[in-house]
Amino acid sequence: MSVLTIEQIKERLANNEISFSPKLDTFQVHAHSIDLRLGYTFLIPKVWQMTKKGREALILDHFSDNKMNYFDIIELEEGQYFDLLPREYVTVSTLESMKVPDDLMAVLYPRSSTNRKGLSVDLTGIIDAGYEGQLMIPIRNNTTSQTIRVYPGERFCQVVFETLENKVVPRKSKYHKKDIIEGYISEKTKETELLQEGKTGDLKKDNEFEF
Repeated sequence: MSVLTIEQIKERLANNEISFSPKLDTFQVHAHSIDLRLGYTFLIPKVWQMTKKGREALILDHFSDNKMNYFDIIELEEGQYFDLLPREYVTVSTLESMKVPDDLMAVLYPRSSTNRKGLSVDLTGIIDAGYEGQLMIPIRNNTTSQTIRVYPGERFCQVVFETLENKVVPRKSKYHKKDIIEGYISEKTKETELLQEGKTGDLKKDNEFEF
């Protein structure tokens, strides 16, 4: 496994094996990485709701059929910014939608300049071979007293491409070629049903990996 340099990335871009939409600008391109820009979609976790019983705390269940009820969705417009409160945690889309070929994987890293602002980009994460779409990335204001203003379009994380020994059959993630909010909604699967029922033993026994 080796990391692609900019000349190799440019060749892949020219052949449309790697692609970004909107297209890259010169500020984003480095010797062996590409910066990604902050998008316009923010998911803010809700902490309470009103019920017949009164004001109740929300307990986030990521396997819930009504997952989006746990979030406020903010869609900014061009020229608007987002103030991230002290200790606040949100999930944000990337501006770019990207395509990764089936003989590469990509790894996400925070930019050091982002960390110096007091923000943490809570990753490293892997972008699977064959993936196409935007990314949803969690960010947090690590300060205890300062509100940090972020702007759609600012560079906040970076992606590195690594070669694979062999091409793989891509696993289609729930975000693949989907609207970013649609992809964020969990789909009910046999795995999640077994987990909710506490049947981890059955999950492992009935789905043993064969090689």
